[in-house]
Amino acid sequence: MSQRARRSRRLLTGLFSVIAAGYVLPVAVVVINAFKKNSFVKTETFSLPDAESFAGFENFVKGMTFGNYPFVKSVLYSLTITLLSVGLILLCTSMAAWYMARVNNRFCRMLYYLFVFSMVVPFQMVMFTLSKTADRLGLNTPWTIPVVYLGFGAGLAVFLFSGFVKSIPRELEQAASIDGCGPIRTYFHVVMPLLRPTMISVGILEIMWIWNDYLLPYLVLDRNDYMTIPIHIQYLQGSYGAVDLGATMALILLSILPVVVFYLLCQKHIIKGVAAGAVKG
Repeated sequence: MSQRARRSRRLLTGLFSVIAAGYVLPVAVVVINAFKKNSFVKTETFSLPDAESFAGFENFVKGMTFGNYPFVKSVLYSLTITLLSVGLILLCTSMAAWYMARVNNRFCRMLYYLFVFSMVVPFQMVMFTLSKTADRLGLNTPWTIPVVYLGFGAGLAVFLFSGFVKSIPRELEQAASIDGCGPIRTYFHVVMPLLRPTMISVGILEIMWIWNDYLLPYLVLDRNDYMTIPIHIQYLQGSYGAVDLGATMALILLSILPVVVFYLLCQKHIIKGVAAGAVKG
């Protein structure tokens, strides 16, 4: 390796190390302050807990028992919304992508470009109209809001699935048709198993998005009856707007820990699925 190449590698290593530190720093601040007393969170934000400032698990207990709305209930609502939404997105978008890739007429190509275009439309442009429409159609509960998430998550999912479907040999589906399989059986018995790498990557990306989403549930759900974890944390305040930062940091840590662990365990599947779904277009 030449000296110029080594110098470029060191420069890139240093640059990406700084970028990585910028992403890790907020998480480190949350972890550190989750175990501090509230007064020390405000005055010694970036210092490690010591004998005087260490609060143990007091912040976690305080955060989970604050107010009249149980934190466990918020966890269940977030889990319900995430699982239903991701399942609906994976099933509907994979079937749609398979159909559009195989039919490939003018209508399907136009529909595909509309899905791709939806990825660049900012949520803020449609949020007020969306909240009113969701309320009129009864999509304002944890069991119906997955329909709304399907609309917003379909763009990326269809894009990745379509790219992968185009790499599947048509002969496999033709052989299934000769054996008597209709379109539904062909999809579930032939196409879906082949889509597994892309399904895993899309599922991971959608889980991280929906689990951490604050704005859509805040606008659509009835907050008196249904609170997801981000909404619950936002309402963690006392009289006159006073916020217990220690308890807030503790709940933020509890909310991000599952998705961080999940991502670390599944990150290799994201790379494989994205590469498989985006090479062919």
